[in-house]
Amino acid sequence: MKNNIFVKDYHSALDIVETQKAIKLIKNNFEKNLSKALGLARVSAPLFVDPKTGLNDNLSGKEKAIGFKLINGQDLEIVQSLAKWKRYALKKYNLTGLYTDMNAIRPNEELDNLHSLYVDQWDWEKVITKEERNVAYLKETVRNIYKAFLKTEEYISELYPSLKHDLPNDITFFTTQELLDRYPTLDSKARENAITKEYKAVFIIGIGSALSDGSIHDSRAADYDDWNLNGDFLVWHDTLGIALEISSMGIRVDKASLMSQTALKREEYKLEYDYHKQILNDELPLTIGGGIGQSRLCLYFLNKAHIGEVQSSFWEKEDIEEFEKYHIYLL
Repeated sequence: MKNNIFVKDYHSALDIVETQKAIKLIKNNFEKNLSKALGLARVSAPLFVDPKTGLNDNLSGKEKAIGFKLINGQDLEIVQSLAKWKRYALKKYNLTGLYTDMNAIRPNEELDNLHSLYVDQWDWEKVITKEERNVAYLKETVRNIYKAFLKTEEYISELYPSLKHDLPNDITFFTTQELLDRYPTLDSKARENAITKEYKAVFIIGIGSALSDGSIHDSRAADYDDWNLNGDFLVWHDTLGIALEISSMGIRVDKASLMSQTALKREEYKLEYDYHKQILNDELPLTIGGGIGQSRLCLYFLNKAHIGEVQSSFWEKEDIEEFEKYHIYLL
């Protein structure tokens, strides 16, 4: 069953032409703020990679990448994210920090107000030291990103006074275990909604690691984030009445966490890939990184009710017609 949300009495504050202008302004402004906040250089990124390198991500493990063959028979895959490629690129380009525009196709997505087959995000990555592989450094980085987020909110609100948001001056942190202890009768998604509605902007630490009841808050790939040093950045989206995930990020796996996490998911075969061997042989830098949804950022700042109002993608005919009844017009 689809998770479509139909908002009663919805009317977009901006028409389609104004929306297109605003999207460009938001993206330009936030990109500048993010780059300055984290000290990142912009680089170009691939749309497809050789699957044998191990550079592509299988995300939670359920998603299947789109593949195709070259004339010579070689297999390539459309990227699902650039979490691994960025770490490789930092070494290749001899950079301390980078960001890029990541475009991907995720054919297994269940289409709704937040999910599209087309993914557009800023992917960023930064070199860190062994001593910085801790929760304190993770929080410091999250706060810097949130400051960039607030600057864009201030900028867009000055341009469009009709767009109102209720963001706090600082972001609040919770671990996934703290959420389970606080809301033991709720599932993970309901916990996110409850805590984000109360605090407006939160970062949830520990995605993928086991909780006290044996469950996990949400699934994560075993080979890019350290499950104890990662998290999701959420804001409360009044238009839809839900917690909106803006970013998933974290300190990346080192040798020890790569081996333990692949063992837990029974994916030791990945350790034979070139990328994973470079981690095991200490040939890649220690890093922190993440992805920040471009369309989701615009969805939030423009008070939209559907991601299809800020990006052009595929939507089923019945969904287009049903959303139109609620004045939600999909591009």
